[in-house]
This record gives sequence, structure tokens and C-alpha cells, in this order.
Amino acid sequence: LHLLIADLLELSGIEREGFSLEFVRVNVKETIENALKIVSGKLEHKNMDLMVNIPDYLIIEADTDRLIQVMVNLLSNAINYSKEGTKVTIMAKKTADYAVIEVQDQGIGIEQAELPRLFERFYRVDRARSRDSGGTGLGLAIVKHLIEAHGGTVEVKSTIGVGTTFTIHLPITQQT
Repeated sequence: LHLLIADLLELSGIEREGFSLEFVRVNVKETIENALKIVSGKLEHKNMDLMVNIPDYLIIEADTDRLIQVMVNLLSNAINYSKEGTKVTIMAKKTADYAVIEVQDQGIGIEQAELPRLFERFYRVDRARSRDSGGTGLGLAIVKHLIEAHGGTVEVKSTIGVGTTFTIHLPITQQT
């Protein structure tokens, strides 16, 4: 119940008029490494491999804490919905105007019909399994709102039994 209330307050704050981010120059690799520290125990517990392919030079204007929050959420989902001994891959690259970050798992996958609703509040693909994961059903809604607050987008592709890939596009520089 405490987690649910905390997530509801978080989402409400993000959606509130006047919500703003603290934009600074952020090294994407370092930020993702900080997020990985938070979920490393879960990775070890499930004996999962991690592959990280992020250039050292990828710098964007972002809110560091909020970007860590997004990555922890996506990584937690990748871990929670994957079997023991599988792999999570994180890749990032720079395009002309955007940093593109991918979080890919070898998890259970999501039906194509479910994908359009995935970022809705409280939407759960498999309610029984979701309860076991300890989630509140608000994490991906928070992710979407935070990425959009950065001027970016988030997409998901998935194949049942193969895995899921979340792709984030974040502007390199913020428009003032």
C-alpha cells in the first residue's frame, strides 16, 4: 500500500501544472551505471547476465535523478519479467539530435494487442504475475510522463517468449 501511495503521489506530481525538471549536462553511461547499482542485487539474485554498450562520450541535457528513475523502472521490469539465467542488454547511441537508449530483455514478452495500453495507469498485462512482481501498475506511466517531460518519446516492441525492448529517444539539448 505504501508503494502504491508513493507511486500515485509521484505520478500526480509529474502531471501537475508547473512541474519542472532540473536540466544539467548528463553523461548517459554514468547515469545508467548509477541505475544499475540500484538493481544489481535483483540481477545477481536471478543470476542474470548484463550487457552494456554505451559510448563514454554521450552527453545530454537531462534531469539526472529523473533519468535514473526511468532506468531503474525499465531495468526492474526487465528483471522481474525474465527467467533466471537470462540476459538484459542496455545500448545507447547518438543520432543527430537525440540519444537513443534501449533496454532489452529475454523475458516472457507481451502480446501485440496489449502494447498500446502498456503505458496506462494500473494497466497490467498479466494481473496474477504482476502482483507477484511487487509492482503498482504505475511504473510505465511514470516512465512515459518523465520521458515526455524531457521532450522525448518511449516505444516498446515485444515478442511472446522472446522478450521485450523499450526504446527511449531523448533530445541531446533542451529547447529554451
